[in-house]
Amino acid sequence: MNTYRTHTCGELTKKDSGQTVILSGWINKKRDHGNLLFVDLRDNYGITQCLIDKENKFFKDLEKIQLESVIKVSGKVNERSEDTLNKELKTGEVEVLINTFEILGKCKELPMPVFSDQEYAEDIRLKYRFLDLRRKKVHQNILLRSQVISFIRSEMINLGFNEFQTPILTSSSPEGARDFLVPSRLNPGKFYALPQAPQQFKQLIMVSGFDKYFQIAPCFRDEDARADRSPGEFYQLDLEMSFVEQEDIFEVVEKLMSKLFKKFSNKKVLFDKFPKITFDNSMLKYGTDKPDLRNPLEISDITKIFKRDDVKFDIFKKLVKSGSIVRGIVTKNTKGKPRSFFDNIDKWAKDQGASGLAYFTLECEKNISAKGPVGKFFSEDSLKEIMKITNAKIGDSLFLACNKKNDVLKLLSAARDKIAEDLDIINKNTFAFCWIVDYPMFEVDEKTNKVIFSHNPFSMPQGEEKSLNFSKPLEMKAYQYDIVCNGIELSSGAIRNHKPDLMYKLFSIAGYTKEDVDNKFAGMINALSYGAPPHGGIAPGIDRIVMLLANEKNIREVTLFPMNQNAQDLMMNSPSEVNDQQLKELNLAIKKK
Repeated sequence: MNTYRTHTCGELTKKDSGQTVILSGWINKKRDHGNLLFVDLRDNYGITQCLIDKENKFFKDLEKIQLESVIKVSGKVNERSEDTLNKELKTGEVEVLINTFEILGKCKELPMPVFSDQEYAEDIRLKYRFLDLRRKKVHQNILLRSQVISFIRSEMINLGFNEFQTPILTSSSPEGARDFLVPSRLNPGKFYALPQAPQQFKQLIMVSGFDKYFQIAPCFRDEDARADRSPGEFYQLDLEMSFVEQEDIFEVVEKLMSKLFKKFSNKKVLFDKFPKITFDNSMLKYGTDKPDLRNPLEISDITKIFKRDDVKFDIFKKLVKSGSIVRGIVTKNTKGKPRSFFDNIDKWAKDQGASGLAYFTLECEKNISAKGPVGKFFSEDSLKEIMKITNAKIGDSLFLACNKKNDVLKLLSAARDKIAEDLDIINKNTFAFCWIVDYPMFEVDEKTNKVIFSHNPFSMPQGEEKSLNFSKPLEMKAYQYDIVCNGIELSSGAIRNHKPDLMYKLFSIAGYTKEDVDNKFAGMINALSYGAPPHGGIAPGIDRIVMLLANEKNIREVTLFPMNQNAQDLMMNSPSEVNDQQLKELNLAIKKK
């Protein structure tokens, strides 16, 4: 028999009544009723209520012990009376009458409460993460993460994929985010880089003839923290397939995500076949390439309206003449909304740094007219044309923004979410997946004004190679795609460029010489020269998947040992200084500021 327990704290039922059992765990709560002391004993599997009578010689010792101490108890299982059942616990039908107990691990005074999930200061939570992880909500999140990864691994194997591990110490990549560098002791002056993703390796696996690969891959990027992005490291489901087209990737991922989200959540998955939205349409209709399709509001471009003579909104007309655009959001059936609703949206826009949002509501008594601060500037004919462009109806309202394109996109994307929240029209009991497709191959860097890759430089451009117009790179589309759920990007992916000659041409557009490509991507370009299959893949983020399933807004709530916003591990005091001997072995010196 196990020394520490015959059962877990989440196992006993009334079928076990009368048995003498041994339980071990943490003291979650104590309640002193004078002659009786109730102790809620907790382990990974649940909570069991235990009690000890005042006549028991261990009563006073147990009464004094600090919460979160680890103890072992032995005693008899009693069935609870009907009026004392606890239906919230799996063990709520029974309790254990303690005969003996033993302290296995004493607990000092706690720096934070464990028995509740109340909000607590982040620095304390991260410094004492081992205590934070005992709390029910975050503990369940981490168990969910484990279950999700196990399910994904099983499903991928069932789909015919092989799991391989790619190197952690590799070479620095000139594309993407900032690398974490590791000095080489045996090669003075040279550095490894931790992989931002196994991108080149997984393509090399396809060149090696393995056909279908996956890995729950650790990735390392020296990036600033965000609510949906950990500083330093994260995990992704990395997969790659040979002899495939874009639709083959979509089919695998849709099957996996549908099964995964239906298994681990009671929320409804809206689409079994995920909608495909082109990048251009997504930016037009939603102002972002990460649209939340639970939100029914859409954006329309009405710039041409402000070139009409019968529109007297001079501020917007002057801006349009100087190159600005006008886009609007239609909100349905808002005629009865108070003025304060519209003014609050306008004030919110000003708080975002914009000049505000113009608005009006469509009405029709004898003629079609617009009510609101700017309604008087529009003729009936211009309003009819707006209704035609935007599919607006009488009783609907329009919020308008006018500025340079990128500023309008940023504002209206956020405004779309803000208005929908205020109107309470987002169905939060659903998951709405979609694919964003047809990304541009290149874009212009706003800072340098140079042409750069817009997405993944190893992607295949759309169209036959002989018909590609390399003199107009900004018109090229790529076989690149993102999968988005509820406004959160889970992953980017692409059909890869497996043709070295084509790769040289595309990299030359972004300013790379043939020598640059040969030096910076030596392993990749060399391998592709020895017979490479058409291939493609994607890498959905594990952390973000679990965030959605756990209904959490911050990625730290689903990460076992996260860092803070400054990329510091407060629990392990990392990053830390190293001694002179370690620096000497690595041929490094610290330059004092």
